[in-house]
Amino acid sequence: MPEEKVRIDKWLWAVRIFKTRSLAAEECNKGHVTIGDVHVKPSRELKGGEIVKVRVPPIERHYLVKQLSAKRMSAQMAVEFVEDVTPAETLALLNAVKAYGFESRPRGLGRPTKRDRRMIDKLKEEDYDEF
Repeated sequence: MPEEKVRIDKWLWAVRIFKTRSLAAEECNKGHVTIGDVHVKPSRELKGGEIVKVRVPPIERHYLVKQLSAKRMSAQMAVEFVEDVTPAETLALLNAVKAYGFESRPRGLGRPTKRDRRMIDKLKEEDYDEF
């Protein structure tokens, strides 16, 4: 049964945007959660139909509040309570950053050697020539 008043931190946790409620509250306190271009506190009460913006570097995701709930639910049920309305251009930026923005190395290998660095640069040049 949908509720009339729900704190923003509870709702973010309930619809599985954040793993824990304390993490949702912490992100609100840091100023990473906004509604209408205003940073919100964790205690702010949410209304249906509002757009909640959550900054997750390197982008800001936009969520439409369909219904309110303070109880954690399965991912299948959460679809009825929230809709991701992040602009397509922003998602394209996220995909580009994932593809080319960050290099990863297996944990414990340390910094790349000079030879490794040259190989990485050569691979990057080949990838960019294709586009």
